Amino acid sequence: MYQLISVLILLVCVLLVLVVLVQNSKGGGLAANFASSNQVMGVRKTADFLEKSTWTLAGALLVLSVLASMTIPKGIEDKKSRIEDQVTNSQGPISSDMIPGTAGQYPSGEEEE
Repeated sequence: MYQLISVLILLVCVLLVLVVLVQNSKGGGLAANFASSNQVMGVRKTADFLEKSTWTLAGALLVLSVLASMTIPKGIEDKKSRIEDQVTNSQGPISSDMIPGTAGQYPSGEEEE
């Protein structure tokens, strides 16, 4: 499910970029190259269509993003990390009795001066 939503997000993003690039800005934009197609439907209808499609695609992107965050695959709860295993399996601090060759030298736990 997550992969399907991710693909839909990518498609919506590409369409949104294309629609925004086609829109007529103050400087003319790419829409100035499509003057002949604007005369068929009229400039105003084309601008309205592009604006509505921009808002629709932006809303779809928002909804798909929320859906994707809700369907992210969760990891298995029982699986522990290697670091956590090392911490739980550690033996604790090393005493002088554990070091070879030092057993019995310092019976009170204090070192010689």
